Amino acid sequence: MSNLISDDRTNSLAPTLERETVGHGSAAPTDTQASKKADLAGPGIGDYAELEKILPRDYHPLLTPKETQQALFQVKRYIEDNLCKELGLMMVEVPLIVDAESGVNDMLDRDGSRTPVQFHISNDRNLHPVDAQVVQAATKWKRVALKQFDCRAGEGICTDMRAVRKDYFLDHDHSAYVDQWDWERVITAEQRNLEFLKYIVSKIWKVLVGAEKFAQAMFPELRQPRYPNLPEELTFIHAEELLAMYPDLPRKRRETVILQKHPAIFIIGIGWLLKDGYPHEMRAADYDDWITDTSDQTQRDTHGLNGDILVWNHVTQRRHELSSMGVRVNAETLRRQLEISGLLDNLKFPYHQGIINNELPLSVGGGIGQSRTLMLLLRKAHLGEVSVTVWPKVLKEMCAKKNIFVLE
Repeated sequence: MSNLISDDRTNSLAPTLERETVGHGSAAPTDTQASKKADLAGPGIGDYAELEKILPRDYHPLLTPKETQQALFQVKRYIEDNLCKELGLMMVEVPLIVDAESGVNDMLDRDGSRTPVQFHISNDRNLHPVDAQVVQAATKWKRVALKQFDCRAGEGICTDMRAVRKDYFLDHDHSAYVDQWDWERVITAEQRNLEFLKYIVSKIWKVLVGAEKFAQAMFPELRQPRYPNLPEELTFIHAEELLAMYPDLPRKRRETVILQKHPAIFIIGIGWLLKDGYPHEMRAADYDDWITDTSDQTQRDTHGLNGDILVWNHVTQRRHELSSMGVRVNAETLRRQLEISGLLDNLKFPYHQGIINNELPLSVGGGIGQSRTLMLLLRKAHLGEVSVTVWPKVLKEMCAKKNIFVLE
C-alpha cells in the first residue's frame, strides 16, 4: 500500500492535462476563487458542446452488446460475492422509496441543491396517507438496517441499490438512474481512525482489481495495451496535501493532474473547509464524518474520516470516480456537522435521534457505483452502454456519431 505525502507546490499542469472540466486545450481559469466555487456545483459536465469535445473520437467497443450483458452480470456477481467475503457482509434487500418523515433519504450534499423525487400516496381516501421519496442513496437507511439485522462489530450488509437523482446533468458518466453496491459495517469506537479506513479501502480495492482480471479471463479481448490495467495498490492522499501541491487549481483539475502520476487514488478528508476556504467537495452533514481532527495521525492540519476512490479512465481520458465512503458520524460529530451546516433542525428525525441517543451502531460504509465500475472494467465510453435509463435526444445522437450506442 502506498501513501503520497508531498508539499511540492511547484508542479505545473502540462498542456495535455487540460481536458478536465472545461474541455480540451482550455486555458487555466483567470479567477481562481470563482473557478473553485463553480467546481462545487452539481455533478456533470453541464454543457453538451463541451461534452462532444470530450467524448472519444476513435472509439470502438471491445465487446458486442450481447457479450457486454454476459460480462456485466458475471462481473457484478463476482464483486458482490467478494465484497461480502472481504468485509464480512451479507446481501440484503434495500428500499427504492422511503417515508419523507423518516429523515433517512440521502441529501448528497449540504447546500440543498439536489432534492429527491417526492410523491403523495393518498391511501385509504387520504385517511392514512404517506409522503414518500425515491431514494438518492441508501446511506442512512443502511445504518438503521445494521440494528434491524442485529449486526455485530465486524459484520455488515451489502445492497444492490437503485436510486433516482433528478438534478444531475446527463453526460457520459452521470445518469438520473443510479445503481450502487451500498454497503455498511459495524465498527468499534477504537476503529474510528484513518488506519482502519485505509484498511477497509484496501480490501475494496482488492475486489475491484480482482474483478478486472475476472472479466479479462472471460473475454481476453479486454486486454488491450492502450487500456492499462488497474494498479495493484491505491495511492492514499489527503485533500489538504493535494491542495498544497496544486493550490491554484479547482478540485477536478487537481484530481486530473494527480491521476497522471498515480492512476488510482483515495482522497481523504472530503467536506471540511481546506486551507483555501473551500471543501474539496461538498458532503452531507449526517453520514460521513468530515469534521474529526486527524492531525495526530497525519502530522499536519487535517480533518475527516472519509474519502473517494478515483481512477484514470483510459477510454475517456478523464478522471473517473468509483466510490465514496467513510467512517460515519457519532453523536458528537453529527451535532457539530449539523451546526456548521445550519441544519440542527434535522435532529428531530428518527434517524438523527438514533445516533444522538447512541441507539444506532457505529459504522463505516460507502457506495460503489455499479455502472461506473462496469463501464471502466469493460472499457466502455458511456454509462449507457452498461445500463438502461433515459438520455436526451441530443446526447443519443452525439453518441451514435461517435460509435457509442447507448441501451434503450
